[in-house]
Amino acid sequence: SGGRNLNASFPRFPTAGDMYAHLRELTSPGGDFTVRNFVGVIEDMSIASATVETELFPLGALEFYTSKNMGWNYTPEEHDRWMLPERGGDQGDYREGMQEKIANVIDCLKTEPRSKRAVIPIPFATEGSRTVDWRNQGQTKCCRELYLYIEDGHLKCTGVLRMQNASIFPKNIHFFATLINRVGGELRLPVGEYTHFIANLCYDRSAISC
Repeated sequence: SGGRNLNASFPRFPTAGDMYAHLRELTSPGGDFTVRNFVGVIEDMSIASATVETELFPLGALEFYTSKNMGWNYTPEEHDRWMLPERGGDQGDYREGMQEKIANVIDCLKTEPRSKRAVIPIPFATEGSRTVDWRNQGQTKCCRELYLYIEDGHLKCTGVLRMQNASIFPKNIHFFATLINRVGGELRLPVGEYTHFIANLCYDRSAISC
């Protein structure tokens, strides 16, 4: 069976750093200036290419947050050194059940490589959606879902975000790349492009109710 990927017509960026620079430019007015429905494709999703170091996110911070969101162990000292509200609070905490979700995706694509069910859902930390409360940052996660699929002999991914602060993008994309490469390694597949959908894009966390 064949198929067609319509992301060929979307803006394309060789690396995560190139997309980051574009997001910062789009949102440069700052404050509550909001760009709606951004979409773009990153062609190289190797971990090295997806490592975008900034003043807010030096390498140590990127690695800490990725370890945290992957469900890996970290020390109290690492937490105290790197955890800051401006780097994202409960909205950017994706740790709960992540190892089980990754294992499910690996099993899905090993069992049925053409599956459309290989999904990493991140809607809530522990609660179901019936109790959604816009005031609760733990229930308003920035990333909502990651969809992984095999196409043209590569593992590819599409991410859907409710909210993306451009300043937080380096943390998100480092985590996504680590997750995708972990799955690709288990499937013995090279990692292909990543498509990034953002409903609301702002410069940083100073935006209203982001």
